[in-house]
Amino acid sequence: MRIEHIAIWAKDIDQVCEFYRKYFGGVVQPLYHNPAKQFTSRFVTFESGARLEIMHRPDIEGNAETFHVKPYEASEAETDLSVSISEPIKVAVAQATANMMAGVAEHLGFAHISFSVGSKEEVDRLTQKMSDDGIAIVGEPRTTGDGYYESVVLDPEGNRIEITV
Repeated sequence: MRIEHIAIWAKDIDQVCEFYRKYFGGVVQPLYHNPAKQFTSRFVTFESGARLEIMHRPDIEGNAETFHVKPYEASEAETDLSVSISEPIKVAVAQATANMMAGVAEHLGFAHISFSVGSKEEVDRLTQKMSDDGIAIVGEPRTTGDGYYESVVLDPEGNRIEITV
């Protein structure tokens, strides 16, 4: 017995597929579309035989919509101290908080997908490449308490991806 594939709901199938192609060597398969169900999907296959099904349906909402950030309001202390925070900074703080909550907050259900890249050096190299490309790194390369050497990144829709030896 083996797991046949893992499916991920996505807002942007092509962006998510490109992430798995670019960083993990996945081969993106043709788009499947069922107009009656407003369902589209693409499989991404990997050298090992593992497959991801990246799916979209307009009525399925994801991580980003489940977290709402309240607008910034100055505290009494800030007001009393005449601290002024500009609107762009307020917006940036709110967006960073939303991104952190959407991508980093743990929840019940599937927690992550792990890709073995073969060596500590490759974990380091790929993590650095992703960081350089602006991919969110939520766990720098390290040896965990249970002995794994890994880093943790977020795919374009906030799913946790472990990169391990």
